[in-house]
Amino acid sequence: MKQTKPKYMQIIDAAVIVIAENGYHQAQVSKIAKQAGVADGTIYLYFKNKEDILVSMFREKMGEFIEKIEAEIKSETTASNKLYALIKTHFSLLAADHHMAIVTQLELRQSNKELRLRINEVLKGYFNVIDHIIKTGMDSGEFNPIINHRIARQMIFGTIDEVVTTWVMNEQKYELEKQVDPVHALIVNGFANKNK
Repeated sequence: MKQTKPKYMQIIDAAVIVIAENGYHQAQVSKIAKQAGVADGTIYLYFKNKEDILVSMFREKMGEFIEKIEAEIKSETTASNKLYALIKTHFSLLAADHHMAIVTQLELRQSNKELRLRINEVLKGYFNVIDHIIKTGMDSGEFNPIINHRIARQMIFGTIDEVVTTWVMNEQKYELEKQVDPVHALIVNGFANKNK
């Protein structure tokens, strides 16, 4: 219910900016409140603490992210095209939102184990999308049937994630979207069913 309130999303959007610009540990709740244009106490009407803000922010943003990716891959019929749409959408969304890219690639990784488990829980939706693409490719014979599904998922996510991290670490000196074709080719060629 609270997620539909405008102040909730105002705080989430403010948290992305404050955490990206200050780092998670230096991002005081008061800074997030100021950025959101709300009183400090208002934050506690929606969130238990700063950790809750971080996880909620990631849940909201990842939810939007998955919706956009699913919309893009829905009309594609081949696993290769679905994978291309996933990579392109992932890179385009983060290239368009540098603050979110910094938060997802750097700040979410500095967390404690409990926080990490909560973040991994949020990632399950994204992994389900990847699983669907792998299954589509294996069912159609497009991908090699002996591929280990779990390793394939880790390889896809890990490759995409590492490319974005490198881009963030290099202060976005090149266009992330220009990496779509080489990343796609690398994965698809590795998964291809050579017997088909």
